[in-house]
Amino acid sequence: MKRRKLLTGLLAGSAALALPSALIRPTLGAQSPAAKSLSIVRRSIEVNGKSADVFGLQQADGSMGFRFRAGDLFDVLLGNETDESTIIHWHGLTPPWPNDGVPDAPSPLIAAGEKRTYAFPIGKAGTHWMHAHTLQEQALLAAPLIVANPDDDGRDEQEVVVLLHDFSFKTPGELLAGLTGSPATDAMAGADHSGHGGMDMSSGTMAMDLNDIEYDAYLANDRTLDDPEVVDVERGGRVRVRIINGATATAFTIDFGELEGDLIAVDGEDIVPVKGSRFPMTMGQRIDVRLTLPAESRSFPILAMREGALQRTGIILKPSGAEVARIAALGEQGGPVLDLELESQLRAAMPLAQRAAGKSYEMVLNGDMAAYKWGLTLNEPILVDQGDRVEVKMANMSMMAHPMHLHGHHFQVVAIDGQRFAGAMRDTVLIPPMRSVTIAIDADNPGQWAFHCHHLYHMAAGMMSTFGYRT
Repeated sequence: MKRRKLLTGLLAGSAALALPSALIRPTLGAQSPAAKSLSIVRRSIEVNGKSADVFGLQQADGSMGFRFRAGDLFDVLLGNETDESTIIHWHGLTPPWPNDGVPDAPSPLIAAGEKRTYAFPIGKAGTHWMHAHTLQEQALLAAPLIVANPDDDGRDEQEVVVLLHDFSFKTPGELLAGLTGSPATDAMAGADHSGHGGMDMSSGTMAMDLNDIEYDAYLANDRTLDDPEVVDVERGGRVRVRIINGATATAFTIDFGELEGDLIAVDGEDIVPVKGSRFPMTMGQRIDVRLTLPAESRSFPILAMREGALQRTGIILKPSGAEVARIAALGEQGGPVLDLELESQLRAAMPLAQRAAGKSYEMVLNGDMAAYKWGLTLNEPILVDQGDRVEVKMANMSMMAHPMHLHGHHFQVVAIDGQRFAGAMRDTVLIPPMRSVTIAIDADNPGQWAFHCHHLYHMAAGMMSTFGYRT
């Protein structure tokens, strides 16, 4: 199979949703004279002293990503300037289904040289992002998508946006082949079998799998800690840090070091603030942290620590006159293993209205690490009607954590391991091994929406389902 077909075809196959034929090829709307232009491009960055050919999402002025204001119209002309077909998902926004970015669910891939228009209300403020819904996401086809709150215009506050990624000089297809190939072949060179998974001989139980790919680098805004982004800030100033975990297969803990901040939003949704200096985030999640810097001329690193490993990346906040010390890309201790402790503490600033669920579903997350097969088993297909309150209990019976993401909606976390509480609003939630999380969704956006693991290779290997409306 040719490389470009592999990159786009595997995920299209995993998204073989049961679609009404009348909706397979929707019309997204005519081009508006006021539309913002966004281009899918190829670009070069330097990683570990070597040139790397990657993708990008670029505005006409060369800037990466988008910034809107709450209440704006998402009026965008998206052009594919590469020689590969692809498609973009607006992660965190809730557009009408024809605007969603999953191959043939409902729109076809955007061909090389093609332009496509999008027009829908942007909705409320939040930290979001946009990324390919193909293996090209691994090759950095992603960018921030920030929706600012006009109510924050009067704040004396600097904004810093950080997009995290895991990077390999291998192609995404080579990485996937390394995971799905025979352990006896050289193709497994891309997989991490460094003792995280398999039988724990000391206890006689199955140990947790953490990382299944050893990447060449971990990036914060396209840069490693060998040459990090240094952000000029004011001494004693206030900073809002928006962090997006755009990694395809890596969870991080964000370490603010000596700075203690207020976690004020997750996945673009406001929460009751939680103070802390370390916050976990799995793939696809976002956090907003508000900081007040000391009135001193010292630099402050913000580090993303790879789960269960020494690697880390990050940026540095630099007040005027401060020196910037070199920070090693390997820490002295491995990053913490993510759990649900923080999740159990989060409370939505604007929770769903209290009412009983009219429909409930149970989803089992299963997989075989050795065979690299992953899947979702439902007690019955998720099929809802507009206006329903729906609950989905997700139980992970595999030995690897799964970040579960629902397109087109935000949901509320309402139970962990059967213990009910009124948690955060999200669009992506972590389900650790042998744990369960229950979410509540108001069915208010008709379509046949993708519901999948946000570990790119788990999704490519089959961990994808549908949150479907009756038509």
